[in-house]
Amino acid sequence: MLDALDASPWGATTGRSARHARSQSGQRQPLYTAEERRRRDASPWTLVQGILAPLQFAVFLVSLGLVMRYLATGEGLAVATASVIVKTVVLYVIMVTGSIWEKVVFGRWLFAPAFYWEDVFSMLVLALHTAYLGTVFFGIGDGQGQMLLALAAYAAYVVNAAQFVLKLRAARRDEASARSSPAGMSAA
Repeated sequence: MLDALDASPWGATTGRSARHARSQSGQRQPLYTAEERRRRDASPWTLVQGILAPLQFAVFLVSLGLVMRYLATGEGLAVATASVIVKTVVLYVIMVTGSIWEKVVFGRWLFAPAFYWEDVFSMLVLALHTAYLGTVFFGIGDGQGQMLLALAAYAAYVVNAAQFVLKLRAARRDEASARSSPAGMSAA
């Protein structure tokens, strides 16, 4: 029953040592099983994520520039605010479609063991962006305070984006290793 509820990558805390024996032995588990890789490659949500991730990063860069301009000059609050709202909407879209992708590939809406920490940190990113929206829509604080909160949300986003880039690189390494290794080919 605990296995169905707990996606934590640590089995020892709940006595699930058999499930996690391979990862505890020092041997790194591949990010995807062969079946998960097949579902990932067949899913249209993989393409959606591949389009939305760089789009979100581009929106982030533009918005970051506008936020920094406002903080440096005191000008352009409305444009900077609009840009953070657009960035937040794109974040919500990528989070919803990403959880659909995770359900298709791993059978869980969120917190699949392969992306557990990325999802945990994504919750912080969502919380900070949502807090920003709250300050704007309810008129809490001044423009500078709101923009500083936006910067905190953006800092968390950068860390989270780096997590996903590193995970993508690990997946590519796993796949390259499986292609070049005769044992990897039979296991995949």
